[in-house]
Amino acid sequence: MSQKNHQACPDSTSQPDGNNEPLPPLSPKDFQTYNRMAEHMDHFHNNFRLTWNQLQDACTSTDKKPNGLSPRQLIIAGLGFCSQLDFHHSIEEQHIFPVLAKRMPEFRRELALLTQHKQIHKGLEQLEAYLTKCLSGEVDLQREEMKRLMDAFGDVLWKHLDEEVRTLAAENMRRHWSLQEMAQLPM
Repeated sequence: MSQKNHQACPDSTSQPDGNNEPLPPLSPKDFQTYNRMAEHMDHFHNNFRLTWNQLQDACTSTDKKPNGLSPRQLIIAGLGFCSQLDFHHSIEEQHIFPVLAKRMPEFRRELALLTQHKQIHKGLEQLEAYLTKCLSGEVDLQREEMKRLMDAFGDVLWKHLDEEVRTLAAENMRRHWSLQEMAQLPM
């Protein structure tokens, strides 16, 4: 999987209630206010993308010490990735999504973003269990196995990282929240 260029871009100017009347253009300042959450989220997501790519590269390299990582360092980096992504999702699910879900159906439990969290979490649990066994010495690290476990949830992870940022982009947020309300939203 390759890293993509991730920008929070407006995709439409029509209104959410089905009214095809275009919304007025946003001033640069208002765009910044409405796009704040997307930019903040993309910052976190870019860190996950970067770490993912580093782990993938280390799993596919033929070097004895890919990316300068010993097997133990790779295990610890993988466990750190699992822990950080799980923590990130916990914060979203407990503090951010419930507030957004009041007006934005994309953040309700039965829809795509939270379903993706569940799929990603299942993959993270399997990867973490494997790496924990490797760290304890119960099994030897097999880079191919680590890559297989990552690949099992990689597509949904990358899709989720992109969709969540697009959902928080200015053009979508302004359909649901006023400029004043944006300042009150978590994050």
